[in-house]
Amino acid sequence: MFTGIVEELGTLGSIDQSAESAVLRIEGPLVASDAVPGASIAVNGVCLTVTAHDGGGFSVDVMAETLRRSSLGALRPGDPVNLERAMAASSRFGGHIVQGHVDGTATIVERVPGDRWEVVTCSLPESLARYVVQQGSITVDGVSLTVSDVGPATFSVSLIPTTLEATTLGRKEVGDSVNLEVDVVAKYVERLLQHGATSKEDS
Repeated sequence: MFTGIVEELGTLGSIDQSAESAVLRIEGPLVASDAVPGASIAVNGVCLTVTAHDGGGFSVDVMAETLRRSSLGALRPGDPVNLERAMAASSRFGGHIVQGHVDGTATIVERVPGDRWEVVTCSLPESLARYVVQQGSITVDGVSLTVSDVGPATFSVSLIPTTLEATTLGRKEVGDSVNLEVDVVAKYVERLLQHGATSKEDS
């Protein structure tokens, strides 16, 4: 499990792609400092398993389906990536519950700078719209954020200077793709309500 608090802005070192999978080499000395094979690291919000590591970075295997369903497939060597190690049981819970299971992708449609922050508006896939509410939590490229506004097909988040500087979201441009993970609590509530309705019909 993750919290959506990015620990390090890493870099994609290389990508070795085959027909059904790819090996990504990620440069990130902080998150690689205590990595072991089998450890989980979120890369732009996608939970990936470390297969090899050294003092400067680590390698992961990524299935072709993950590359298609996330923004990872658009990455090129040298691109920055948000990195977060799996949460330790003794850690502070700084963000919200993040699984690292991307629900879909969105496109940045607008950036409006303010005095000390920036409002970023993204497209909102119809299949995810019911899980996104104003003042609710959402994960964008692995960053835990609060939804500041919701439209018919968009949502907005307000980025503080730290987020702009320390994550890829400060570098993304209009038209760029980002990974989305909606609040898992909303999905559980929906499932419980559906199950309850089914149980009443069967009784």
